[in-house]
Amino acid sequence: LAELDRMGEKSARNVIAEIDTSKRRPFSNVLFGLGIRHVGEETARLLAAHFGSLTALANATEAVLTSVPSIGPRIAESIEAFFSDDRNRPFLDKLRAADVRLVEEPAARVDGPLTGTIWVVTGTLEGMSRTDAEAKLVALGAKTAASVTKTTSYLVVGAEPGSAKLERARTLGTLVIDQTALNDALENPAAYAPEQGRP
Repeated sequence: LAELDRMGEKSARNVIAEIDTSKRRPFSNVLFGLGIRHVGEETARLLAAHFGSLTALANATEAVLTSVPSIGPRIAESIEAFFSDDRNRPFLDKLRAADVRLVEEPAARVDGPLTGTIWVVTGTLEGMSRTDAEAKLVALGAKTAASVTKTTSYLVVGAEPGSAKLERARTLGTLVIDQTALNDALENPAAYAPEQGRP
């Protein structure tokens, strides 16, 4: 690399360092980066958390995939088709050979004022990404999820939210809050704890 035009030893070292850093990205990032049709960032995080590794996901049947909450037939078919395609196998083998992280590391359990609550964030937030919001909630002991279920405590709705999640929350009676309430929860989490009479 150092011998390339306008590169030099320092730039070459920086490139190598960036490559090494990229190998340590979470498995969910790698899964999203594969470009499987219908698998966005949230779905990639859900699949990574559920299956735990690329091998387990690649071996999952359509029936197993659709048993995962929020994974419907269209997504399941797309995933199965991707891993069944012989043209993708050499690329996946190269990822394994390069020591790219293909296993989801279990998140360290954090106990805090929001322990016992499950949050789903949808839409665009002001001043923070959904990933940042979820990280802050987890740091307070909460769990986050990609889809609304009977166990969801709060659905945080930002700008242009997913209509399916909002409709599901209303059907289940899930508490729907806006970003103002989210900010309040981050500053005053005890008021949103289960013992306060909330889910």
